[in-house]
Amino acid sequence: MLSANVSVRLGVLDLDVSLEASAAEVVAVLGPNGAGKTTLLRAIAGLIPIDAGRIELDGAVLDDVARGVHVPAELRPIGVVFQDYLLFPHLTAVENVAFGLRAHGVKSGEARARAMEWLERLGIAAHAGSRPQALSGGQAQRVALARALATNPRLLLLDEPLAALDASARGEVRRELKRHLASFSGVRVLITHDPLEALALADRLVIVEAGRVVQRGSAAEVTARPRSRYVADLVGVNLLRGTAHAGEIALHAGATLRAAEPVDGEVFAVIHPRAVALHRAHPEGSPRNVWRGRAATVDLQGDRVRVRVEGDIAIVAEVTPAAVSELALAEGGEVWASVKATEIAVYPT
Repeated sequence: MLSANVSVRLGVLDLDVSLEASAAEVVAVLGPNGAGKTTLLRAIAGLIPIDAGRIELDGAVLDDVARGVHVPAELRPIGVVFQDYLLFPHLTAVENVAFGLRAHGVKSGEARARAMEWLERLGIAAHAGSRPQALSGGQAQRVALARALATNPRLLLLDEPLAALDASARGEVRRELKRHLASFSGVRVLITHDPLEALALADRLVIVEAGRVVQRGSAAEVTARPRSRYVADLVGVNLLRGTAHAGEIALHAGATLRAAEPVDGEVFAVIHPRAVALHRAHPEGSPRNVWRGRAATVDLQGDRVRVRVEGDIAIVAEVTPAAVSELALAEGGEVWASVKATEIAVYPT
């Protein structure tokens, strides 16, 4: 079990994050660039000092600022896979893996034998004599993972493990990494800004923005109820905020929406882009929410077109190419948007 309360001030970053993870799950810390994710990883690994807080792993205190406790990085039972892998360029793959064992006091012959075992386990023994520059991105990642696991750590930290790979290799390596993570018995924490990577590899998500945790939960919980614009953009939905009374939501931007749920108080309102209908004139019928706007952008994405509408309520709609053609939609053109009250999901802030 990992229990970390980390406060670090580093340049313009003010990081204050609590994180808990057990061996029964893979936890992904997800957030935009500059949110403080890598700083959190480096603090847990003991690579940078924390200004306040406490870090405990399997009952052992690694950091406690109030008590003056700080266990050096090399003495922590933690394996780290860095974003750029940081393999020693002058050492072969097997020598890179053995290096970590030698640093923990294992004799040369035994370290090399155990390193070979890990390379075989990860399916890369054929490249044991190769130096990093001769390895592909996926091969280098497996060598870095073998180096991290060879010391039998209780915690495995992975910092953007797929970021250095090209798009063609990422899918296959992601599947391999998921399999290797499943076979590791310790605590696993993944740092990433890629939602696909987080959803594919993790059981639980912790969303960090500007040095603070804004949301945490399972992938289903986070995607169903986003609590920030960043999360909503990752999921691909519209997120609005306002004050609700008897089903009417006074948005902070000034407009109002009618929802089917009679929720009161400060709320988030989520609207899927596919629930937004577009019209060239005021629609007939009885949609509860109708407003006029302008098609700011019209982007073809596969078999759908995402239209960003600016107006009293800024919103993204998702329609078919046929609908774009039928409505003669173009950037800058006037449109009417409508949303049924039953299509608005509302929940407390």
